[in-house]
Amino acid sequence: MTISSVDSLEGADIAALIEQKLAVFEPQWLSIENESHKHNVPPDSQTHFKVTLISRQFEGMMPVKRHQQVYAALSDELAGPVHALALHLYTPEQWETRGNERPDSPNCRGGGA
Repeated sequence: MTISSVDSLEGADIAALIEQKLAVFEPQWLSIENESHKHNVPPDSQTHFKVTLISRQFEGMMPVKRHQQVYAALSDELAGPVHALALHLYTPEQWETRGNERPDSPNCRGGGA
């Protein structure tokens, strides 16, 4: 399923759409976590996501450029239901140096469930 219209995102599994769109980066590893429950939003919201993406395509690319490319790939979701993305984007070598560990996300300062 390809989604390109913000209107057609209502009721969609946003994490699945994010996964589909990030496939363009040919990830060696991809994790998409819905962290909406840590924020002051209604139950079962799909508004805040943590994305960890490991890809050789990031080699030689500054972190800002990586973020720009991911934001571009997810422009429909960001224009619609997604309020925030916590992006952790690494090359395989950087990921290995980190010990394959994802950073923890803090709780929302505005309160959470």
